[in-house]
Amino acid sequence: MKISKRPYLTIAVIFIIIALSVAACGGNTVQEPEQQVEAPEQTAPPTPEPEPEPEPEPEPDEVELIVFAAASMTDTLEEVAGLYKEVASHVTQVFNFDSSGTLKTQIEEGAECDLFISAAQRQMNELEELGSLLGGTRVNILENKVALVSAPGNPKNITDFDSLVDALLGGDILMAMGNSDVPVGQYTISILEYFELDEEALAKSGVITYGSNVKEVTTQVSEASVDVGIVYQTDAFSAGLDILDFATPEMCGQVIYPAAVLATGTNTEEAQAFLEYLFTPEAMAVFEGVGFTAIS
Repeated sequence: MKISKRPYLTIAVIFIIIALSVAACGGNTVQEPEQQVEAPEQTAPPTPEPEPEPEPEPEPDEVELIVFAAASMTDTLEEVAGLYKEVASHVTQVFNFDSSGTLKTQIEEGAECDLFISAAQRQMNELEELGSLLGGTRVNILENKVALVSAPGNPKNITDFDSLVDALLGGDILMAMGNSDVPVGQYTISILEYFELDEEALAKSGVITYGSNVKEVTTQVSEASVDVGIVYQTDAFSAGLDILDFATPEMCGQVIYPAAVLATGTNTEEAQAFLEYLFTPEAMAVFEGVGFTAIS
């Protein structure tokens, strides 16, 4: 039996056609381009909004602070007031300098006053008893000394209180002292009593003259209207007088300067602030520069 080759050829042809078709399809495959992933855009952080500027504090009202002070503090307090302007430029001190006794009387009679500085405790005690002081504000500021001073050239050659006593008893001298209602006069009376001298008798004999405050006594000595005088060492320093001797605490006690805010004052807060400033190193340097001593 003879087998025909034709079917085999047909199958082979079919395989060839299929192979060629597959190759053609494979060659025509289109490769899609790879997609590039873009990096996210970098954005700047948001700019913070500027904070609103604080509103300027309102300027404080101008204040006239009325200060009654012992005459012996005239020069120093005026200098301290100048320094205080750098701390409180809106405050202007209006000073009334006189004897502590005179100032006390003016306050009792209703004079307007914010701050009182006395050269002795007695006047402050009397005002406190009347209820004139603002509670809790009374304080001791400074200590002074009572000094025997001479006119220029020391015409009577006085050396100390002992030689003064001899000259007073001998009637060959003229001494200036404060009135009995002012602290420097009260201290002088204590000194005379310590030496068992009669002030009234001495005054009648013409060896004593008086001043209404320590500045008047100091002026009498500086102008040589008298031979000697009894003043505070601070006034002697300011006037350039020669100090012959100092009174001891046994002779007249301590010379303490108290201060207090007045209950009737209209500027109590400013008065308290200025009083506190008197204890600062800047103010104390002024006081100590003329002989005052800080109260520890």
